[in-house]
Parts: sequence; structure tokens; C-alpha cells
Amino acid sequence: MERQLVDSFGRKHDYLRVSVTDRCDLRCVYCMGPQGVKLLEHSQILSFEEIISVIKTAVALGICKIRLTGGEPLVRRGIELLTAKIAAVPGIDDLSMTTNGQRLSEFAASLKKAGLKRVNISLDSLNPAVYQEITRGGELQKTLSAIQVALDMGLAPVKINVVLMKGINDAEIRDFLRLAFEYPIHLRFIEYMPLDSHDILWQKKYLPLSVVLEEAAALGVPLTETSESGGCGPATMYRLPGAPGSVGLIRPISGHFCRTCNRLRLTADGFIKPCLYWHEELPVRPVIDDPAALQSLLEKALLYKKEKHGMTPNGSKLRGSGQQLREMSKIGG
Repeated sequence: MERQLVDSFGRKHDYLRVSVTDRCDLRCVYCMGPQGVKLLEHSQILSFEEIISVIKTAVALGICKIRLTGGEPLVRRGIELLTAKIAAVPGIDDLSMTTNGQRLSEFAASLKKAGLKRVNISLDSLNPAVYQEITRGGELQKTLSAIQVALDMGLAPVKINVVLMKGINDAEIRDFLRLAFEYPIHLRFIEYMPLDSHDILWQKKYLPLSVVLEEAAALGVPLTETSESGGCGPATMYRLPGAPGSVGLIRPISGHFCRTCNRLRLTADGFIKPCLYWHEELPVRPVIDDPAALQSLLEKALLYKKEKHGMTPNGSKLRGSGQQLREMSKIGG
């Protein structure tokens, strides 16, 4: 019988998120503080060869879905080459990328040729001024153009990630829903998560995603939940009557989706994280040249996997004492 990555709660893991860099060309408010983050030294970042070694070992344990993340993956030099190397690994069924879209128009064709299958694009506002405020300097038109390019290139399904924030972009819910009537996109509203030490006022920005259902009903297009999968992720999927697009709600706070978790994370500096929330992580570099030891490390990581995270609407539980908590940009989302 083939070895598989199954944790102590019976959850099978077939999905690995790979952060290829901690650098980003934006400074989104929910990802880092206004001062940015202390960047890793070049020597600390995993090489392409090291990333491929981890992926090949993971595939031998049943991993078949890979997502490239960052920071912003498109600022990593040679990202097309890395994409091609990953796509060439036998056993990978799905290779995707999460990007802010600022550089995607430039890279879309070469990434498609390299073997990238689909993209998730972060788009937290359709208002140029609000978009610039959230991203601290991003250009909305670049991301909007990238969405069209991704659709034209067939990097589908194109998923649009919207982190909903009270008093910042919640007035745009109906505008986003209308977007799904114009384009065959998969909207994915995401609840604001209390992950970063810089954001102690997150509760003032948090909104349960029930508000999306309420806004859709008020717009006259009530959302109908479907049994269709939203891909590899934890979204609850809904149909928009008469729309080419669809809507997904990702509710880590109000919905606690941990029972369906199927993912591990590889950080840019070479640590396996069993959970986005909890602090535990294991270094891969000491065993990077020993496939058997690396397999054992991946299996060991599952022993640290808890039944669920500690995020709650009233505040987050202790994530671990004596640990330097990583910023979201250093985890890879």
C-alpha cells in the first residue's frame, strides 16, 4: 500500500502550498504593517532545486496539488523556469498560483506555456482609491487587466480573492457580485483573519460572511448553495442565477472549515507548516538530500496538526508561547 499523508483526525493531505519568496511589490493592510517586514537574506530562501526536492518527496506521499504563493510569487526571478520544473514532476494534477496581479499580464503567456493551470488573483476593491489604500500603492487597472489576460489565456478557473473588511470595502459587495454577471470568474469572499501581530485592531474590521448572502438577496439575486467543489480550498460554493461566474465564501472564523483541511505549507525559508494558524513548523534543509528522512519529516508534521485553529470572533487563542509568530507574507497564505 502506498504511503499517504493522513493526520490523526483522518484527514488526507494531497495539497502543498509553496511560498517561493517573502518579497512583495505591495503592502496590503491585512498582510503586514505599514513599515513592511524584515526580509530574509538570499541564502535563507530555498533554491529551485531544494523546492523541487521537497515537492518530489511530497508527491511520493500522495501530494498531487501544488499552489505557488509568496509574498508575491511573480517577483521571484526565474519563476517561469521553476513553474516548468514543477509541472514536469510526474504525479502533479494541479499547478496553480496566487498573485496580486500587478505583474501577471507580463507573465501570463510564459507561465501558461510553462505548465501553470490556473490563478487566484487578489482584488479587494473595485475603487482605485480604496484599492490603493488597502494595498498601500497598488494600481487597480493593472490587476483588472490581468484578470482579462488570465481569462484570455485560459488560466481557468480564474478565482478572485476578496478579503472583506468592515468600513473599508464592505460597501462594494454588490459591485463584486455584479462582476460575476459580467465574467466567468469565481468570486471568493474571505473573512478577515487575526493572524498578524501588527494588526491588533482586526476585530474592528471583521465581518461574518453572512453579510454577502444578505447583500445578494437585497440585490435580487439570492445565492443558492451548491455541492460543487470550489477546487482544493475550503470555500462553500454558491450559484448566481443567470451568471457565468460563481461565488465562494471562505469562513475561517464563523465557519471553522478545519475538518476538511487537506494542505501543508512550505515556507520560502524551508519550513513545513502543518497549519496557517498554529506556530509549529519543521525545517526541511537538514534532510533535503535524504528522501526517506524528508518523507518522515512530512509525516511527522502531521502529528502537530490540531483538530482546528484557535481563531474566534471575540479574539484569538494563544498560538504558542516563546515563538516568533510569522507575518502572513512569510507563511504564504
